[in-house]
Amino acid sequence: MATTTSTPAAAAQRASARVHVQRFGTFLSNMVMPNIGAIIAWGLITAFFIPVGWTPNEKIATIVGPGIYYLIPLLIAYTGGYNVYRIRGGVVGATATLGIIMATSSPLFDKAYADTGGSPMFLGAMIMGPLGAYVIKRLDRLWDGKIRPGFEMLVNNFSAGISAALLAIGAMFILGPILRAVMEGLGNVVEFLVNHSLLPFTAIFIEPAKVLFLNNAINHGVLTPLGLDQSKEIGHSALFLLEANPGPGAGLLLAFMVFGKGVAKATAPGAFIIQFFGGIHEVYFPYVLAKPRLLLALIAGGATGTLMNVIFDSGLVAPAAPGSIFAVYSSLAKGSAVGVTLCWSSALVVTFVIAGVLLKMDRSEDEIDLTSATAQMESTKGKKSVASWLVEGNEAAAGPVRSIVFACDAGMGSSAMGASVLRKKVHDAGFGEVTVVNQAIANLRDEYDVVVTHQDLTDRARQQTPSAVHVSVENFMASPRYDDVVDLVRSRNGGGSGAPAAADEPAASGRLLAEESIVLDGGSASRDEAITRAGELLVAAGAAGPAYIEAMHERERSISTAMGSGLAIPHGTNEAKAEVQRTAISFVRYPDGVDWNGKQVHFVVGIAALGNEHLKLLARIAEVFTDPAQVERLEAAQSADDVLAVLGEVAPV
Repeated sequence: MATTTSTPAAAAQRASARVHVQRFGTFLSNMVMPNIGAIIAWGLITAFFIPVGWTPNEKIATIVGPGIYYLIPLLIAYTGGYNVYRIRGGVVGATATLGIIMATSSPLFDKAYADTGGSPMFLGAMIMGPLGAYVIKRLDRLWDGKIRPGFEMLVNNFSAGISAALLAIGAMFILGPILRAVMEGLGNVVEFLVNHSLLPFTAIFIEPAKVLFLNNAINHGVLTPLGLDQSKEIGHSALFLLEANPGPGAGLLLAFMVFGKGVAKATAPGAFIIQFFGGIHEVYFPYVLAKPRLLLALIAGGATGTLMNVIFDSGLVAPAAPGSIFAVYSSLAKGSAVGVTLCWSSALVVTFVIAGVLLKMDRSEDEIDLTSATAQMESTKGKKSVASWLVEGNEAAAGPVRSIVFACDAGMGSSAMGASVLRKKVHDAGFGEVTVVNQAIANLRDEYDVVVTHQDLTDRARQQTPSAVHVSVENFMASPRYDDVVDLVRSRNGGGSGAPAAADEPAASGRLLAEESIVLDGGSASRDEAITRAGELLVAAGAAGPAYIEAMHERERSISTAMGSGLAIPHGTNEAKAEVQRTAISFVRYPDGVDWNGKQVHFVVGIAALGNEHLKLLARIAEVFTDPAQVERLEAAQSADDVLAVLGEVAPV
């Protein structure tokens, strides 16, 4: 009996640990990724202008030292602090990082290490940036509301200055020596692996960890700082390609294109383009999770690619982020063209051959659940067991349902859309007393009865709301699990009571959808091209600044904005709100469809919204696209007026 009960507990602990590492990796990535442009700039200057570069130039090369010693660490620290406590946190975090910089670069502390240091600055920035922001955030809470009028600016400025100064000094004398010792140890490990030709064997650990979505923790937490240190010393590093090498994933997807079956074979070409040229490696992870034996192919491919860099003493001067073939060659070190080319190409070939053999040997039916198999299964299952399925592992949550929250990363676009659809279903079923709201996962509190999330975010939501019933969806617009939630409410609350809640009044201020923002035939386009097109229409309409378009792509990289029913609603991140001048939408129809992460999208509605105006907007859009008759009218529209006739209530003119 003890063994039987401990196995699920152990599995849950392992899943929880993985989620924590994923969140830690995302936290690190959110500090590093916004500054990749600066790192690439430094890498290009290093590759071309240092004495051993492509085109040596002594004057331009003077930028290299300050770039790695000051600019990049301070940018990382500021970004980390900003993520915790906005500008105030960024300023304190960056100032506190000065202590780490001097402790690892000044000969007054360690002359020998000052000549070779570098990496502790980056790790120190990742520590001191968020720590400084957290400290000032806590201090501000201590005297919040207690400062006499007229003294707020004085107290705020001096509290930030004093705390930043103390943190910088503490980092200099306490954290500096610790990080020097840690990085020396890690550096010795890497040197040992290189000197004994063992670096290829790191693929045994890296490739499985990547598939478990730990790639950010590995790359930005360990390999990037070590690689930058090595690049500064010898002009290049193979460490930048241990995790970011596009060859293994491309070889795996190519094997599915040739030897796969069913859904996997059909979706592999699109995934290949996204992975190899776009650098989004996560697209191939589900293929491996469905057939874990394919890890053998990835490990062999990754090890082969690394071996090429070891043999030819080749590498990059800066991280390849994202890990696309274009990013790899943009950071190519002088004299590394042959080695790096063999690195990714040999990894691709070896992975393709081994994965192909494994797929040919697999006699099972290939129905890999990549995007829709779960929804198909749910739509055919019996309704009698819905409630018991929903509360699996949640026996304590047996009271009436009073509150439902739809949560996503930012708590805006996709969750607002899903909440609108679900709210209408719940209220139309006669449960007007049940509240249905949307929220960011990071802001969830354990006070909701039911939490609905995208299937990729459910584990994170469970960490925030362990006592709630958790429902995972894949299709925001038409998930069968919405009906499951209604059935759960009905079983818990004892039948419908009260009239359906009245719908929100449509937004009536401003020209939200103009004729010039409507395109009836977007032609042939990729997902990213469609996002750019929708954003350009918003910019042309004066609704947002040009930087908002990149924020729309950043939102898409964090979670898909494909809503189902042929609709995608690309929109910017929370941080891009400053780029929005007014609330507006754009409309682009793609008769031939756009491959949107494996889904077919025919309507792309770009959104720019001030404050919370997007909520009612999304509610109206949801109503339109869940009505087949309205969708048919949009499909048949011959003019902008035809579109406005359908979307008039969404965006009145």
